[in-house]
Amino acid sequence: MTASARPAELARVLTRSLRRWLPQQRWFAGRGGVLMSVRVATMTTLLPGDPSLVHAIVEVHHTERVERYQVLLGLRATLPDRLSGAWICDVGRMSVYAATRDDALMSRLLPLFDGHRADSDIRFESSADTAPTITLPVRPITAEQSNTSLVFGDRYILKLFRRVLPGAHPDVDLHQALHAAGSRHVARVLGSMHGEVAGSPATLAILQEFLPDADEGWAMATADAARPDFLALVRDLGRAVADVHATLARAFGTRAATTDDTHAEVRRMHDRLTAALPATPDLLDLELPARRTFEAARPAIRRAPLQRVHGDLHLGQVLYADGRWVLIDFEGEPGRPLAERNMPRHPLLDVAGMLRSFDYAAHAGSPATALAWADRARAAFCDGYAELLPDPRLEPALLRALELDKAVYEIAYERAHRPDWVAIPLGAAVRIIEGTDRP
Repeated sequence: MTASARPAELARVLTRSLRRWLPQQRWFAGRGGVLMSVRVATMTTLLPGDPSLVHAIVEVHHTERVERYQVLLGLRATLPDRLSGAWICDVGRMSVYAATRDDALMSRLLPLFDGHRADSDIRFESSADTAPTITLPVRPITAEQSNTSLVFGDRYILKLFRRVLPGAHPDVDLHQALHAAGSRHVARVLGSMHGEVAGSPATLAILQEFLPDADEGWAMATADAARPDFLALVRDLGRAVADVHATLARAFGTRAATTDDTHAEVRRMHDRLTAALPATPDLLDLELPARRTFEAARPAIRRAPLQRVHGDLHLGQVLYADGRWVLIDFEGEPGRPLAERNMPRHPLLDVAGMLRSFDYAAHAGSPATALAWADRARAAFCDGYAELLPDPRLEPALLRALELDKAVYEIAYERAHRPDWVAIPLGAAVRIIEGTDRP
């Protein structure tokens, strides 16, 4: 770090500036809440010079909680016009800005994954025989909200977990286990990035191969021209998800559900519904039958083996590349505690998420044929899944409860963010409760 931007001075100025800057970022989870204070907890220089790259862990204090985020900062004596929109503040003679917007600077990050950095609080690990040690042009993935991903030369993709939590991270652990088992349904893992937060180890990023010619499941399902071809591949998608579940079961093992597990799973469903009710009047008439649906799932939950699962599976989390389906983003629901996301769950959690996604995709096409198309997609997916693992339709009470729980989440989300869409999950909730929405 240059003399004109000493660590103490940089931290002091950033503390004021980040309070303004953070709420403007798409990945900041605290928008809309009461932000009490911001503190720069750690700073580590990853690349010295001008420009330099500084890694920071920032603590954000809300009324009842503390959140921690990682921010990559660039420092330049002269900020070029192309980076004016990334500016955060000035410290001494240096301009401080969001480094992920600086393609030239971020291109120098890739060689750090050679695994030889022992002089830094940030640890880079290589998971491949040959670590990527070259510099490549960089472009950001702009569609993300909770994380930031950078593509290096259409060969590698680096996902930075913006919100940093202590403990093992499922996106890294599950990807590495599937990769080690030779699964065809995940992208190859090349490395990971680690640090420390609140005195405990934390995972900061995962580096994987990039699949430049892949088609996203959501785009395939919603493009009118591609919908017939997509429907023909849904059975293969069900088989791919089952194959991933089987591989995860072998890698991490399974265990029988306990009474406590059953209570906890049903309680999660009730709690989500309870939390959604005040801001979602649409749910009031459905509350009692919804709670009965959750309770009816208890016997199935109790007898089901639990295992590691994807945790947030939908059509936006699958790619079709080189004649195979690839699952991405194994981090689970970002808003859930990390310990919960690392817990074994029933694999039908993933099945329910995908079945709900077919309903959304169907309504994005022709409304007149939406339900018929969704029924065909749901049946094909379950048919494919049943080629490798027990047919999800053999546990109708559990599948209904998990789908309804997902629909409750969707209703609350749409009411808050996209009111014009709330009719989609609300209609599904009614059909699930009535038993007319079938896989």
